[in-house]
Amino acid sequence: MKKDLLTIKDLTSKEIFDLFKLAKDMKQKPDAYRQVLKGKVLAMIFEKPSLRTRVTFETGIYQLGGIGIYLAPQDIKLGKRESVEDVARNLSRWVDGIMIRTFAQKILEKMSENASIPVINALSDLYHPCQILADLFTIWERGHDLSKFTLAYVGDGNNIAHSFIWGAVRTGFKLRIATPKGYEPKEEILGEARKEKADIKLYINPKEAVRNANAVYTDVWTSMGQEEEREKRLKVFPPYQVNMELFSFAKKDAYFMHCLPAHRGEEVTNEVIDSSRSIVLDQAENRLHIQKAVMKRLMG
Repeated sequence: MKKDLLTIKDLTSKEIFDLFKLAKDMKQKPDAYRQVLKGKVLAMIFEKPSLRTRVTFETGIYQLGGIGIYLAPQDIKLGKRESVEDVARNLSRWVDGIMIRTFAQKILEKMSENASIPVINALSDLYHPCQILADLFTIWERGHDLSKFTLAYVGDGNNIAHSFIWGAVRTGFKLRIATPKGYEPKEEILGEARKEKADIKLYINPKEAVRNANAVYTDVWTSMGQEEEREKRLKVFPPYQVNMELFSFAKKDAYFMHCLPAHRGEEVTNEVIDSSRSIVLDQAENRLHIQKAVMKRLMG
């Protein structure tokens, strides 16, 4: 049976750590994996702009011996020119995997239900599993025991926050989330995760969330598709900016993390993102390695 990656929830704890081990080996010995997906084709559907996602997936499939086909928003026009169901059924006849960067999680679910080949969520409004796998891999490869690690997420309760919630469930790190009132992660996602006894706490005060954390993570205040809310959000979120004052509440050796792109001067200051504690470029690099591991597992 084919397997998809729509959310972190789709993976077991063992599968995640196996992916980490594989990604580490691929990173250290790239030549050993040059032909593992020889002749395989990945359809890459984009409904949102991208730098890291497109470059890392297209480079990754090439480095494994396959090729990626970039499908821009105007090429398919999902649900307008052609239904999601028909696109999934057609692509299943031609290629070996589908990577999709889209808006609604329902589009991914429809694609999965109708495709006979693996479907990878490269970002939706609800989840961003590849990013969080790369982030947790970045921490893990530095020798940290995730079960003894505390990560503070400060900002909007968005797809990154939702994916970290399931990351905490599956890998055991302590998650502290600070958001303005009304911008918390979705209650149904939190409720389901808490049934799994994950150590997740919500705060209004960002200093309380950041206090003694091993890493401080933030994301843009206004995501793609929320442009009409930008002015309102710019008035609500300034107390959640990760500046040196807020960052000082974390442990002295804490990391600063961000999924990028960063709106410098908004959710983070230059002083923090360019500091020696920032590992944002390591995270970005590891998108390549963890996605190569995902593609090998699903398409190999």
